[in-house]
Amino acid sequence: MRYCSTWVATAITLAMTLPAFARDDAQPVRMGCGMMTFDTVPGWGLRPDGNSALGSTHGAVVIDKAGNIYTSAKKGVVVFSPDGKVIHEYLGDKYSNIHDMEIREEGDGEFIYGARNNDAEGIKFNIKGGEIVLKLPYPEESGLGPIKFNPTAITVAPNGDIFLSNGYASNHIFKFDKNGKYLMHFGEKGNGLKQFNTAHGMTLDTRYEPPRLLICDRNHEPKGRLLHYDLDGEYIEEVVTGLGMPTSVAIQGDYVSVPDLHGRLVILDKSNTIMAVLGHNPDPKTRGSFNVPQEQWIEGIFNGTHGSYWDRDGNLYVQDWNVSGRIMKLVRVK
Repeated sequence: MRYCSTWVATAITLAMTLPAFARDDAQPVRMGCGMMTFDTVPGWGLRPDGNSALGSTHGAVVIDKAGNIYTSAKKGVVVFSPDGKVIHEYLGDKYSNIHDMEIREEGDGEFIYGARNNDAEGIKFNIKGGEIVLKLPYPEESGLGPIKFNPTAITVAPNGDIFLSNGYASNHIFKFDKNGKYLMHFGEKGNGLKQFNTAHGMTLDTRYEPPRLLICDRNHEPKGRLLHYDLDGEYIEEVVTGLGMPTSVAIQGDYVSVPDLHGRLVILDKSNTIMAVLGHNPDPKTRGSFNVPQEQWIEGIFNGTHGSYWDRDGNLYVQDWNVSGRIMKLVRVK
């Protein structure tokens, strides 16, 4: 398999010489190749004083139809304009610890669905007022008995059915109807073909008809695979293996971005062939590490890549699992 390297040589040299992400003279770093070539935007998402607007991050990124960017952090949900300015923050006591998010336009507005791992629930809230309109606790009617409930991923079917993955615990994936009524569950923890070893990320794969679930089985051996299941919970296929520790998936058209916790982002085409690898971190001390403070960030090099999302122009927004709270904008080179 042949795919693009992360940088051209000059970009590698530039990135390695930058001592900090927030330097005033930081220059964009180009990564990827061909139609999946991107430039970083130095300082995107920082406050005027040069510090991160987020604080500790272990979450996701989504974009509304107006182009505003929503990212989750320990303190809650922060909303950015496309040029990186904070335009809104939701209070953390309501929206803290959202590990994964999906955004969906419905008849009465746009809503974000969230998986709150530490708070043991799924939620749905309106993006305008931030009002929670639905909560999904552990469904005792599943018949599984008392189990740890630590959901990591959430997605929504075209008919409104909701899928919530218990990826940090039992690895069951629970299916609810649009009103939150429990319907079924599937999957279990293990390293078998149809088992999950940390069903960490999940989305609706609209590259195919009918759409199906695309699931990140993060710790499965050989490490790092994506799976397809249909919307009735039936196994379809193992999509790709050897992706390191895939944390989440985001679809645009025929393409999917897959953050790997080991400090890189992989882009696949509809045949699930690797087209490009972005932000690859060659340093074993900082790749896959949460404890890389802002003063040690290097432009164009990722650390603990956790969430991503495409905007309408094909640009990517990438969030690191990071103690200081890192989100990056990658502009697609036309």
